[in-house]
Amino acid sequence: MCKRRVCRCFTVLRQLHSIRHSVPTTTFQTLIVSLVLSRLDYGNAVLARLPAYLFRCLQSMMNAATRLIYGLRHSDHISDARISLHWIRVQERVRFKTAVLTYKATHGTAPSRSYPSQLVRVADLPGRRSLRSARTNRLLVPYVKLSTVGGRAFLVAGPTIWNSLPDNVISAPSLSTFHQRLKTFLFQASFPDIITDPR
Repeated sequence: MCKRRVCRCFTVLRQLHSIRHSVPTTTFQTLIVSLVLSRLDYGNAVLARLPAYLFRCLQSMMNAATRLIYGLRHSDHISDARISLHWIRVQERVRFKTAVLTYKATHGTAPSRSYPSQLVRVADLPGRRSLRSARTNRLLVPYVKLSTVGGRAFLVAGPTIWNSLPDNVISAPSLSTFHQRLKTFLFQASFPDIITDPR
């Protein structure tokens, strides 16, 4: 599935390459986002916890899109270009989508009403004492036998990614605030040497 997605994206990039010098950079960037990154992001929550080599395959396509926008050679560094575009890495994009779905599920706004009943907060476990730790927003990660397949299911990947986020992110009072804090956190994870706000 990943290889097919990458092939389709590279096909679009080759088509866009022929008009690169005919349109302004901002317009060309919009075309890349609409025609390439939208394919990368579509349904990418199912890509949670993929092996690293598959993420590298997807990232190579995103790097090619960055080089095409700025006319960079393959040997040129693209970190500064990606920072200027505010594009987080593919792995962080997947974490973003999964975390947003988890936020919606825990707040009752998910597309499927079955998600909230299946995601269990640690504080809601039977017999848990009413201590300060009982007010935690952490989720229970179900046990799975097959970590390669079962670990990618939303009911496992969602809580796993959720629990990896800092408290100030998962305690956001609204979805818009959650988006903002999550994007900032993941942007800094993509570029650990750069402390900046991606907005």
